[in-house]
Amino acid sequence: MTVETRRFGTIEFEEEDVLLFPEGILGFEECTRYVVLKHGEGSPFFWLQSLDRPEVAFLVADPAGFEPEYSPEMPPGVAQLLRLDETTPRLVYAILSIPHGKPEQMTANLAGPIVVNVTERLACQVVVEDGEWSTKHPVFEGAGGTEPSAATAA
Repeated sequence: MTVETRRFGTIEFEEEDVLLFPEGILGFEECTRYVVLKHGEGSPFFWLQSLDRPEVAFLVADPAGFEPEYSPEMPPGVAQLLRLDETTPRLVYAILSIPHGKPEQMTANLAGPIVVNVTERLACQVVVEDGEWSTKHPVFEGAGGTEPSAATAA
């Protein structure tokens, strides 16, 4: 299968590559089918590319790479929606934001992670309401935000 995207041109994918978001992503509820694309060889970043609106793509990363203590509480309804139990393989992504021309000020939405049931290829954005995590968590730390965190450098 193929789709023509604004950012990546024509991409090829298999049906088993598709992640189904039954409820979409906040603000993009009509986009329910996505594929995950590598940002580059060896990069910790990925693109969550919509198949429903080819102009929509989100830069994402595993939050464990820059926030090792990240372990938000998942609402009970999410486990049911995604058919998760204690043994289900899962992935967690954070949507990243980069201020124009200032990649060193990149932030991650840790209050709204993407949780993926790897086996069922089901995903959803979780709203974390415990107040511990921010929608603008710095990905890089240090002087001026230019140094990667210890977890990123490892």
